[in-house]
Amino acid sequence: MENSIIVRPQYIQSILPFIGKGLIKVLTGQRRVGKSCVLLQLRDYVAREDKDASIIFINMEDMEFRKLKTDEDVYEYVKARLIKGKNNYLFIDEVQNVSGFENVLRSFLSTGSCDIFISGSNAKMLSGDLATYLAGRYVEFQIDPLSYSEFLLFHDRTDSDESVLAYLEY
Repeated sequence: MENSIIVRPQYIQSILPFIGKGLIKVLTGQRRVGKSCVLLQLRDYVAREDKDASIIFINMEDMEFRKLKTDEDVYEYVKARLIKGKNNYLFIDEVQNVSGFENVLRSFLSTGSCDIFISGSNAKMLSGDLATYLAGRYVEFQIDPLSYSEFLLFHDRTDSDESVLAYLEY
């Protein structure tokens, strides 16, 4: 099941009450645990529920966004795509790759111009410094590795001793 996406409804359900509440939704966790997939699932949820939404999705690991190196670059990019009269949603995957990311996030949050969702995995994002960077205007969701049942589904396995050993190894 190469490149499969496992739906992780427990995370989506925990984040839903914070949509539109004036808080930055921050997905953190170790590398390769599925933060990007959960962020994509949130984007898809918003698109289904708000058919008129303006969605801006920035994947900082995609070459298309390589030119967005600083908070000012991201500000100009996003500002040019905001649509007055619509609900604007901003998703930034691997936001720690933007120098000064906290400045642009605070700016958009203070103006209420968009609902913000971000993911990140480095020490800056995982440390207690996040509260300082975003001045307490965020809610953090820790994304964990696949559970055993998710692992079985992802790898198209059945419950067996061999599967348990593979799960423990990976």
